[in-house]
Amino acid sequence: MSRLFCIPGVFFIFAATVLLFLSAISLPYLPALDVARVKFGTSVIDAGTQAMTELRLGVWAYCFYNEDLDRTCTTATRAYQVGISNAEKTANVLIGSSWTRGLAVHPVATGVAFIAFLLSFSLHHAVTLAASLLAFLASVLALIAFAIDIALFAYLKHQVNKLPKVNAKTTIGVGFWLTFVSFLLLIFGGATVCFGRRHRNKRTNAATKYPVATTPDAPVPDMSEKKPFWAKFRKSKN
Repeated sequence: MSRLFCIPGVFFIFAATVLLFLSAISLPYLPALDVARVKFGTSVIDAGTQAMTELRLGVWAYCFYNEDLDRTCTTATRAYQVGISNAEKTANVLIGSSWTRGLAVHPVATGVAFIAFLLSFSLHHAVTLAASLLAFLASVLALIAFAIDIALFAYLKHQVNKLPKVNAKTTIGVGFWLTFVSFLLLIFGGATVCFGRRHRNKRTNAATKYPVATTPDAPVPDMSEKKPFWAKFRKSKN
């Protein structure tokens, strides 16, 4: 019965692991799972002198779209930078590698969550406790990754707003929300697994504290035969 308390926790940790894994793959492999994106009302130019109408930032790279909606992505790397200028090249901004280097926390959180998921299947008390602690650790890493996503989004919006006459609209990407949901799921999963472990410990301790005392020569009462209710009023004979 106590195992039922751990099943929701296992599911939460599994779901968080899958979401973190998808957010960690990100661009350029999954262009839809970006951290932040910008749509330009007026075409702008990137550092490679290519016109673009939309820019998406991911964990490993960035992608941009031209007026024909053709997508171009950079090579995957741990830290990348993006240069943007207006069409007249009178102003330019730079998203430095220092703002994208911290995005590598996403795969680290994914790895810790996956280990917690594997350990959550165990019935051993120590292993279950380790699974719960690792789930909480993964939630902390996911929170750090989410904070880095927020910082990148805010800085990107601040930088593109410096460009004159581009009508930029900065929005949050899908990968941003996947990281946030993963953080919540890991909190719920770690707490549920821990609660299931405590419930199992209570049942074990109760069984140990109050054992049923039996002796080998003690007669076992026969409960199959019912005595009439007036039998208890009979006087015992000497």
